[in-house]
Amino acid sequence: MILEFIQNYPFILAFFLGLIPALIWLWFWLKEDIHPEPAKILTLAFLGGMLSVLFVLPIQKVVYDYLKDYQFISFTLWATIEEVTKFSFVYYIALKRKIVDEPVDDMIYLIVSALGFVTFENTLFLTELLKDGDFVGTIINGNMRFIGASLIHIMSSATIGTMLGLAFYKTKTKKIIYTTIGMIIAIILHTAFNLFIISGAPGNIFLIFGCVWFGIVILLLLFEKIKHLRREGTKINL
Repeated sequence: MILEFIQNYPFILAFFLGLIPALIWLWFWLKEDIHPEPAKILTLAFLGGMLSVLFVLPIQKVVYDYLKDYQFISFTLWATIEEVTKFSFVYYIALKRKIVDEPVDDMIYLIVSALGFVTFENTLFLTELLKDGDFVGTIINGNMRFIGASLIHIMSSATIGTMLGLAFYKTKTKKIIYTTIGMIIAIILHTAFNLFIISGAPGNIFLIFGCVWFGIVILLLLFEKIKHLRREGTKINL
């Protein structure tokens, strides 16, 4: 009966398999915030991240159809589309609001949005596996995507958030420059991750996962630094 339900409604199980790891990451990052953000805005940022997937996928399909023979270019554009779309959604949902009143807030909202994105992306991916009745494969792939996709989305969005945090009290021009640099770094990291994963070589996969974990550790250290940044001026909105 349970198997029949799963086969008839694969999206439901896939959603929970995608949501649970995201909630674990969410708890981990939110507990690091000394001054918690409003639950309503955090929820909107998460849902905005999920919604952005629906905008990203059709554009990525067009890119693939026209540039599938140019892997590097297509992967770079895919990463660019994802990072710009995620940022755009969370910017209008949270980052431009007055509730962002300390440097670490940018990083928090960007990570929450990234987790929303990866939750829905993983849900769609796992749904296809469940439709084929591949339950073991779904669990294995779910764990791999929990580690891989979650980490790269967290790292890329947190990179942008780090640059925004470092520029929190700087001039508007410097803030735009910092944000642009963060976006470029995020796109490079995301593109590199995709290229290494697609290559399929076991050595490459272990190497890139190790690098991503190392990057997460660095971001945690930067997160602590940003939490304790002192005001040297007033916040300037983009």
